[in-house]
Amino acid sequence: MSVHEQGQQARVAATALATASRSTKDAVLSAMADGLRTRAKEVLAANAEDLAVGRAAGLSEALLDRLALSPARVDAIAAGLRTVANLPDPVGEVVRGGTLPNGLELRQVRVPLGVVGIIYEARPNVTADAAGLCLKAGNAVLLRGSSTAAHSNAAIVTVLRDAIKVVGLPADAVQLVDASTRESVTELMRARGLVDVLIPRGGASLIRTVVENSTVPVIETGVGNCHVYVDQAADLDEAMAIVLNAKVQRPSVCNAAESLLVHRAAADEFLPRMLPALRDNGVTVHGSPPVVAAGAAAGIRIEPATSEDYATEYLSLDLSVAVVDSIDDAITHIRQYGSGHTEAIVTRSQPAARRFVAEVDSAAVIVNASTRFTDGEEFGFGAEIGISTQKLHARGPMGLPELTSTKYVVTGNGHVR
Repeated sequence: MSVHEQGQQARVAATALATASRSTKDAVLSAMADGLRTRAKEVLAANAEDLAVGRAAGLSEALLDRLALSPARVDAIAAGLRTVANLPDPVGEVVRGGTLPNGLELRQVRVPLGVVGIIYEARPNVTADAAGLCLKAGNAVLLRGSSTAAHSNAAIVTVLRDAIKVVGLPADAVQLVDASTRESVTELMRARGLVDVLIPRGGASLIRTVVENSTVPVIETGVGNCHVYVDQAADLDEAMAIVLNAKVQRPSVCNAAESLLVHRAAADEFLPRMLPALRDNGVTVHGSPPVVAAGAAAGIRIEPATSEDYATEYLSLDLSVAVVDSIDDAITHIRQYGSGHTEAIVTRSQPAARRFVAEVDSAAVIVNASTRFTDGEEFGFGAEIGISTQKLHARGPMGLPELTSTKYVVTGNGHVR
Protein backbone atom coordinates (compact mmCIF):
# COMPACT_ATOMS: atom_id res chain seq x y z
CA MET A 1 0.00 0.00 0.00
CA SER A 2 1.32 3.45 -0.87
CA VAL A 3 1.92 6.18 1.69
CA HIS A 4 -0.75 8.22 -0.11
CA GLU A 5 -3.31 5.49 0.48
CA GLN A 6 -2.24 5.11 4.09
CA GLY A 7 -2.56 8.85 4.55
CA GLN A 8 -6.11 8.79 3.22
CA GLN A 9 -7.02 6.01 5.61
CA ALA A 10 -5.36 7.87 8.47
CA ARG A 11 -7.44 10.99 7.78
CA VAL A 12 -10.63 8.95 8.05
CA ALA A 13 -9.41 7.42 11.31
CA ALA A 14 -8.38 10.84 12.63
CA THR A 15 -11.94 12.09 12.19
CA ALA A 16 -13.21 9.33 14.48
CA LEU A 17 -10.43 9.87 17.00
CA ALA A 18 -11.02 13.61 17.22
CA THR A 19 -14.40 13.06 18.88
CA ALA A 20 -13.56 9.91 20.86
CA SER A 21 -14.15 10.18 24.59
CA ARG A 22 -11.34 9.96 27.08
CA SER A 23 -12.73 6.68 28.42
CA THR A 24 -12.62 5.14 24.94
CA LYS A 25 -9.07 6.29 24.27
CA ASP A 26 -7.92 5.11 27.70
CA ALA A 27 -9.54 1.74 27.08
CA VAL A 28 -7.52 1.44 23.87
CA LEU A 29 -4.30 2.31 25.68
CA SER A 30 -5.02 -0.27 28.38
CA ALA A 31 -5.78 -2.87 25.73
CA MET A 32 -2.51 -2.01 23.98
CA ALA A 33 -0.58 -2.47 27.24
CA ASP A 34 -2.30 -5.79 27.95
CA GLY A 35 -1.62 -6.96 24.42
CA LEU A 36 2.09 -6.20 24.63
CA ARG A 37 2.38 -8.10 27.88
CA THR A 38 0.41 -11.15 26.80
CA ARG A 39 2.10 -11.29 23.39
CA ALA A 40 5.59 -10.36 24.55
CA LYS A 41 7.05 -13.58 23.15
CA GLU A 42 5.94 -12.58 19.65
CA VAL A 43 7.54 -9.16 20.02
CA LEU A 44 10.78 -10.54 21.48
CA ALA A 45 11.05 -13.17 18.76
CA ALA A 46 10.70 -10.48 16.10
CA ASN A 47 13.27 -8.34 17.91
CA ALA A 48 15.70 -11.25 18.00
CA GLU A 49 15.48 -11.42 14.20
CA ASP A 50 16.33 -7.72 13.94
CA LEU A 51 19.25 -8.07 16.36
CA ALA A 52 20.67 -11.01 14.40
CA VAL A 53 20.46 -9.06 11.15
CA GLY A 54 21.95 -5.99 12.84
CA ARG A 55 24.92 -7.87 14.26
CA ALA A 56 25.59 -9.48 10.90
CA ALA A 57 25.48 -6.04 9.29
CA GLY A 58 28.01 -4.69 11.82
CA LEU A 59 25.76 -2.28 13.71
CA SER A 60 27.54 -0.49 16.55
CA GLU A 61 26.93 -1.48 20.15
CA ALA A 62 25.15 1.83 20.67
CA LEU A 63 22.68 1.08 17.86
CA LEU A 64 22.21 -2.50 19.02
CA ASP A 65 21.42 -1.20 22.51
CA ARG A 66 18.79 1.12 21.06
CA LEU A 67 17.34 -1.73 19.04
CA ALA A 68 17.32 -4.39 21.75
CA LEU A 69 14.19 -5.37 23.64
CA SER A 70 13.98 -7.56 26.73
CA PRO A 71 11.08 -8.74 28.88
CA ALA A 72 11.80 -5.82 31.20
CA ARG A 73 11.82 -3.32 28.33
CA VAL A 74 8.56 -4.67 26.93
CA ASP A 75 7.03 -4.36 30.40
CA ALA A 76 8.32 -0.78 30.55
CA ILE A 77 6.74 0.01 27.18
CA ALA A 78 3.41 -1.39 28.40
CA ALA A 79 3.73 0.55 31.65
CA GLY A 80 4.35 3.70 29.61
CA LEU A 81 1.06 3.20 27.78
CA ARG A 82 -0.75 2.83 31.09
CA THR A 83 0.92 6.00 32.32
CA VAL A 84 -0.40 7.86 29.28
CA ALA A 85 -3.87 6.43 29.92
CA ASN A 86 -3.77 7.93 33.41
CA LEU A 87 -2.78 11.38 32.18
CA PRO A 88 -5.41 14.10 31.63
CA ASP A 89 -6.89 14.26 28.13
CA PRO A 90 -5.64 17.48 26.52
CA VAL A 91 -8.38 17.56 23.88
CA GLY A 92 -11.01 20.12 24.79
CA GLU A 93 -8.88 21.78 27.46
CA VAL A 94 -9.53 25.52 27.61
CA VAL A 95 -6.18 27.27 27.25
CA ARG A 96 -7.69 30.70 27.88
CA GLY A 97 -11.00 32.40 27.54
CA GLY A 98 -13.53 34.81 28.92
CA THR A 99 -16.27 37.23 28.00
CA LEU A 100 -15.33 40.15 25.76
CA PRO A 101 -16.63 43.69 26.46
CA ASN A 102 -19.23 43.22 23.72
CA GLY A 103 -20.64 40.12 25.40
CA LEU A 104 -19.11 37.51 23.09
CA GLU A 105 -17.79 34.44 24.88
CA LEU A 106 -14.31 33.48 23.64
CA ARG A 107 -12.50 30.22 24.38
CA GLN A 108 -9.24 28.86 23.00
CA VAL A 109 -9.43 25.07 23.23
CA ARG A 110 -7.02 22.26 22.46
CA VAL A 111 -7.79 20.11 19.41
CA PRO A 112 -5.89 17.22 17.78
CA LEU A 113 -3.25 17.95 15.16
CA GLY A 114 -4.90 15.36 12.89
CA VAL A 115 -2.48 12.96 11.19
CA VAL A 116 1.04 12.82 12.59
CA GLY A 117 3.94 11.20 10.76
CA ILE A 118 6.88 9.90 12.79
CA ILE A 119 10.18 9.07 11.07
CA TYR A 120 12.58 7.41 13.49
CA GLU A 121 15.58 5.14 13.78
CA ALA A 122 16.27 1.82 15.47
CA ARG A 123 14.34 2.12 18.75
CA PRO A 124 11.20 -0.05 18.62
CA ASN A 125 9.92 1.38 21.91
CA VAL A 126 9.22 4.59 19.96
CA THR A 127 6.63 2.64 17.96
CA ALA A 128 4.43 2.08 21.00
CA ASP A 129 5.23 5.39 22.71
CA ALA A 130 4.37 7.42 19.61
CA ALA A 131 1.21 5.45 18.89
CA GLY A 132 -0.03 5.79 22.46
CA LEU A 133 0.67 9.50 22.76
CA CYS A 134 -0.77 10.35 19.36
CA LEU A 135 -3.92 8.33 20.02
CA LYS A 136 -4.50 9.88 23.46
CA ALA A 137 -4.20 13.33 21.86
CA GLY A 138 -6.78 12.33 19.25
CA ASN A 139 -4.36 11.92 16.35
CA ALA A 140 -3.87 9.16 13.81
CA VAL A 141 -0.23 8.26 13.28
CA LEU A 142 1.89 6.98 10.40
CA LEU A 143 5.02 5.30 11.76
CA ARG A 144 8.06 5.04 9.54
CA GLY A 145 10.74 3.24 11.53
CA SER A 146 14.09 2.04 10.25
CA SER A 147 14.66 -1.16 8.32
CA THR A 148 16.91 -2.34 11.17
CA ALA A 149 13.83 -2.64 13.41
CA ALA A 150 11.38 -3.78 10.74
CA HIS A 151 10.40 -7.08 12.37
CA SER A 152 10.09 -5.55 15.85
CA ASN A 153 8.00 -2.63 14.63
CA ALA A 154 5.70 -4.87 12.60
CA ALA A 155 5.07 -7.13 15.60
CA ILE A 156 4.35 -4.18 17.90
CA VAL A 157 2.02 -2.47 15.43
CA THR A 158 0.10 -5.71 14.91
CA VAL A 159 -0.52 -5.90 18.66
CA LEU A 160 -1.54 -2.24 18.83
CA ARG A 161 -3.92 -2.42 15.88
CA ASP A 162 -5.59 -5.54 17.29
CA ALA A 163 -6.16 -3.68 20.56
CA ILE A 164 -7.69 -0.69 18.76
CA LYS A 165 -10.12 -2.94 16.86
CA VAL A 166 -11.21 -4.70 20.06
CA VAL A 167 -12.26 -1.38 21.60
CA GLY A 168 -14.06 -0.28 18.45
CA LEU A 169 -11.95 2.53 17.02
CA PRO A 170 -10.49 2.40 13.48
CA ALA A 171 -7.33 0.27 13.37
CA ASP A 172 -5.95 2.70 10.76
CA ALA A 173 -5.37 5.14 13.58
CA VAL A 174 -1.98 3.40 13.82
CA GLN A 175 -0.20 2.37 10.62
CA LEU A 176 3.32 1.23 9.85
CA VAL A 177 4.89 2.68 6.71
CA ASP A 178 7.08 0.35 4.65
CA ALA A 179 10.70 0.72 5.73
CA SER A 180 12.25 -1.37 2.96
CA THR A 181 12.75 1.57 0.58
CA ARG A 182 13.83 5.19 0.93
CA GLU A 183 10.98 6.20 -1.34
CA SER A 184 8.53 5.79 1.52
CA VAL A 185 10.32 8.53 3.46
CA THR A 186 10.10 10.85 0.46
CA GLU A 187 6.42 10.06 0.02
CA LEU A 188 5.76 10.80 3.68
CA MET A 189 7.67 14.08 3.50
CA ARG A 190 5.63 15.11 0.45
CA ALA A 191 2.21 14.06 1.80
CA ARG A 192 1.11 17.63 2.48
CA GLY A 193 -2.66 17.76 2.83
CA LEU A 194 -2.79 14.20 4.15
CA VAL A 195 -0.21 14.45 6.92
CA ASP A 196 -0.49 17.49 9.19
CA VAL A 197 2.92 17.36 10.84
CA LEU A 198 6.10 15.28 10.69
CA ILE A 199 8.31 14.54 13.68
CA PRO A 200 11.76 13.06 12.93
CA ARG A 201 13.54 11.18 15.71
CA GLY A 202 17.10 10.05 15.15
CA GLY A 203 20.55 11.24 14.23
CA ALA A 204 21.59 14.56 12.77
CA SER A 205 21.55 13.29 9.18
CA LEU A 206 17.97 12.01 9.39
CA ILE A 207 16.69 15.17 11.05
CA ARG A 208 18.47 17.44 8.56
CA THR A 209 17.08 15.44 5.62
CA VAL A 210 13.51 15.75 6.87
CA VAL A 211 13.79 19.43 7.78
CA GLU A 212 15.36 20.37 4.44
CA ASN A 213 13.18 18.25 2.14
CA SER A 214 9.74 18.01 3.70
CA THR A 215 6.77 19.95 2.36
CA VAL A 216 4.84 18.80 5.45
CA PRO A 217 5.40 21.01 8.51
CA VAL A 218 8.14 19.55 10.74
CA ILE A 219 8.65 19.61 14.49
CA GLU A 220 12.41 19.26 14.80
CA THR A 221 13.67 16.94 17.50
CA GLY A 222 17.33 17.77 17.47
CA VAL A 223 20.48 15.89 18.33
CA GLY A 224 21.72 15.92 21.89
CA ASN A 225 25.22 17.35 22.23
CA CYS A 226 24.59 17.89 25.94
CA HIS A 227 27.10 19.64 28.20
CA VAL A 228 27.94 19.47 31.89
CA TYR A 229 29.82 22.51 33.19
CA VAL A 230 31.66 22.11 36.51
CA ASP A 231 31.96 25.58 37.98
CA GLN A 232 34.71 26.81 40.27
CA ALA A 233 32.14 26.78 43.09
CA ALA A 234 31.02 23.19 42.46
CA ASP A 235 30.80 20.48 45.09
CA LEU A 236 33.27 18.13 43.43
CA ASP A 237 31.82 14.92 44.89
CA GLU A 238 28.43 15.97 43.54
CA ALA A 239 30.01 16.87 40.20
CA MET A 240 31.64 13.43 39.95
CA ALA A 241 28.33 11.67 40.49
CA ILE A 242 26.47 13.91 38.03
CA VAL A 243 29.07 13.54 35.26
CA LEU A 244 29.22 9.75 35.61
CA ASN A 245 25.44 9.42 35.60
CA ALA A 246 25.06 11.80 32.65
CA LYS A 247 27.68 9.98 30.56
CA VAL A 248 27.64 6.35 31.66
CA GLN A 249 24.13 5.42 32.79
CA ARG A 250 22.89 5.06 29.21
CA PRO A 251 25.28 6.62 26.70
CA SER A 252 23.25 5.78 23.57
CA VAL A 253 20.40 8.23 24.23
CA CYS A 254 20.02 11.89 23.32
CA ASN A 255 20.08 13.23 26.90
CA ALA A 256 23.41 11.62 27.75
CA ALA A 257 26.26 14.07 28.26
CA GLU A 258 28.68 14.34 25.35
CA SER A 259 30.81 17.25 26.58
CA LEU A 260 32.31 18.17 29.95
CA LEU A 261 33.58 21.67 30.70
CA VAL A 262 35.64 22.32 33.83
CA HIS A 263 36.50 25.73 35.27
CA ARG A 264 40.26 26.18 35.46
CA ALA A 265 40.04 26.96 39.18
CA ALA A 266 38.51 23.53 39.80
CA ALA A 267 40.48 21.56 37.23
CA ASP A 268 43.63 20.81 39.28
CA GLU A 269 41.58 19.07 41.96
CA PHE A 270 38.73 17.73 39.85
CA LEU A 271 40.44 16.22 36.80
CA PRO A 272 42.80 13.87 38.74
CA ARG A 273 39.64 12.40 40.32
CA MET A 274 37.33 12.52 37.32
CA LEU A 275 39.60 11.12 34.61
CA PRO A 276 40.36 7.81 36.38
CA ALA A 277 36.65 7.39 37.16
CA LEU A 278 35.79 7.89 33.50
CA ARG A 279 38.50 5.42 32.46
CA ASP A 280 37.26 2.84 34.96
CA ASN A 281 33.78 3.14 33.42
CA GLY A 282 35.09 2.55 29.91
CA VAL A 283 34.88 6.17 28.72
CA THR A 284 37.30 7.42 26.07
CA VAL A 285 38.11 11.08 26.74
CA HIS A 286 38.82 13.54 23.93
CA GLY A 287 40.46 16.42 25.77
CA SER A 288 41.87 19.91 25.39
CA PRO A 289 45.61 20.33 26.11
CA PRO A 290 45.18 20.83 29.91
CA VAL A 291 43.06 17.67 30.01
CA VAL A 292 45.67 15.73 28.02
CA ALA A 293 48.32 16.93 30.50
CA ALA A 294 46.19 15.95 33.50
CA GLY A 295 45.67 12.53 31.98
CA ALA A 296 49.40 12.06 31.40
CA ALA A 297 50.09 12.96 35.03
CA ALA A 298 47.62 10.28 36.08
CA GLY A 299 48.96 7.71 33.61
CA ILE A 300 45.85 7.92 31.42
CA ARG A 301 46.03 8.44 27.66
CA ILE A 302 43.66 11.19 26.53
CA GLU A 303 42.79 11.63 22.85
CA PRO A 304 43.54 15.24 21.79
CA ALA A 305 40.21 16.93 21.06
CA THR A 306 39.37 18.61 17.79
CA SER A 307 36.60 21.04 16.96
CA GLU A 308 34.73 18.09 15.45
CA ASP A 309 34.98 16.24 18.77
CA TYR A 310 33.39 19.16 20.61
CA ALA A 311 30.52 19.21 18.11
CA THR A 312 29.86 15.46 18.10
CA GLU A 313 26.90 13.60 19.57
CA TYR A 314 28.80 10.39 20.26
CA LEU A 315 25.97 8.16 21.55
CA SER A 316 28.76 5.98 22.92
CA LEU A 317 31.25 5.89 25.78
CA ASP A 318 33.16 8.88 24.41
CA LEU A 319 33.30 12.31 26.00
CA SER A 320 34.90 15.60 24.99
CA VAL A 321 36.44 17.41 27.95
CA ALA A 322 37.79 20.96 28.00
CA VAL A 323 39.11 23.31 30.65
CA VAL A 324 37.63 26.82 30.46
CA ASP A 325 38.86 30.01 32.11
CA SER A 326 35.46 31.31 33.19
CA ILE A 327 31.73 30.81 33.08
CA ASP A 328 31.78 33.22 30.13
CA ASP A 329 34.02 30.79 28.23
CA ALA A 330 31.78 27.87 29.18
CA ILE A 331 28.70 29.65 27.84
CA THR A 332 30.56 30.67 24.67
CA HIS A 333 31.70 27.07 24.13
CA ILE A 334 28.13 25.80 24.53
CA ARG A 335 26.82 28.44 22.11
CA GLN A 336 29.41 27.38 19.54
CA TYR A 337 29.12 23.61 19.81
CA GLY A 338 25.84 22.84 21.57
CA SER A 339 22.74 21.52 19.85
CA GLY A 340 20.17 23.34 22.00
CA HIS A 341 19.10 20.17 23.81
CA THR A 342 20.24 20.10 27.47
CA GLU A 343 23.05 21.78 29.38
CA ALA A 344 23.82 21.40 33.09
CA ILE A 345 25.82 23.44 35.57
CA VAL A 346 27.22 22.09 38.82
CA THR A 347 27.77 24.92 41.28
CA ARG A 348 27.04 26.16 44.80
CA SER A 349 27.05 29.74 43.55
CA GLN A 350 23.54 31.10 43.07
CA PRO A 351 24.76 34.00 40.90
CA ALA A 352 26.59 31.54 38.63
CA ALA A 353 23.54 29.30 38.42
CA ARG A 354 21.23 32.22 37.62
CA ARG A 355 23.57 33.49 34.94
CA PHE A 356 23.96 30.08 33.33
CA VAL A 357 20.19 29.58 33.27
CA ALA A 358 19.61 33.04 31.81
CA GLU A 359 22.29 32.95 29.10
CA VAL A 360 22.31 29.34 27.90
CA ASP A 361 19.77 28.97 25.11
CA SER A 362 18.72 25.33 25.20
CA ALA A 363 15.45 23.44 25.54
CA ALA A 364 16.44 22.39 29.07
CA VAL A 365 18.93 24.00 31.44
CA ILE A 366 19.69 22.02 34.59
CA VAL A 367 21.28 23.11 37.87
CA ASN A 368 23.06 20.51 40.01
CA ALA A 369 21.49 17.47 38.37
CA SER A 370 22.19 15.06 35.52
CA THR A 371 21.28 15.80 31.91
CA ARG A 372 19.53 12.41 31.93
CA PHE A 373 16.48 14.04 33.55
CA THR A 374 15.46 15.73 30.30
CA ASP A 375 12.79 13.20 29.53
CA GLY A 376 9.00 13.30 29.28
CA GLU A 377 8.48 10.58 31.85
CA GLU A 378 10.99 12.10 34.29
CA PHE A 379 9.24 15.45 33.89
CA GLY A 380 5.91 13.81 34.69
CA PHE A 381 4.53 14.08 31.16
CA GLY A 382 4.32 10.33 30.56
CA ALA A 383 6.08 8.80 27.55
CA GLU A 384 7.34 11.49 25.18
CA ILE A 385 7.24 11.75 21.42
CA GLY A 386 10.69 13.36 21.37
CA ILE A 387 12.75 16.30 22.63
CA SER A 388 12.09 19.35 20.48
CA THR A 389 15.07 21.68 20.10
CA GLN A 390 13.25 24.23 17.97
CA LYS A 391 11.34 27.25 19.24
CA LEU A 392 8.06 27.12 17.32
CA HIS A 393 5.07 25.12 18.55
CA ALA A 394 6.98 22.98 21.04
CA ARG A 395 10.31 22.96 22.85
CA GLY A 396 11.76 20.33 25.16
CA PRO A 397 10.10 16.99 25.98
CA MET A 398 6.94 16.70 23.91
CA GLY A 399 4.08 15.17 25.86
CA LEU A 400 0.36 15.20 25.18
CA PRO A 401 -0.29 18.97 25.06
CA GLU A 402 2.45 19.36 22.45
CA LEU A 403 0.58 16.91 20.21
CA THR A 404 -2.39 19.23 19.96
CA SER A 405 -3.16 22.51 18.26
CA THR A 406 -5.85 24.97 19.30
CA LYS A 407 -8.93 26.59 17.85
CA TYR A 408 -11.05 29.50 19.01
CA VAL A 409 -14.68 28.93 19.88
CA VAL A 410 -16.76 32.11 19.83
CA THR A 411 -20.31 32.11 21.19
CA GLY A 412 -22.63 35.04 20.72
CA ASN A 413 -26.27 35.95 21.16
CA GLY A 414 -27.17 37.39 17.78
CA HIS A 415 -24.02 39.52 17.72
CA VAL A 416 -23.14 41.36 14.51
CA ARG A 417 -20.14 43.53 13.87
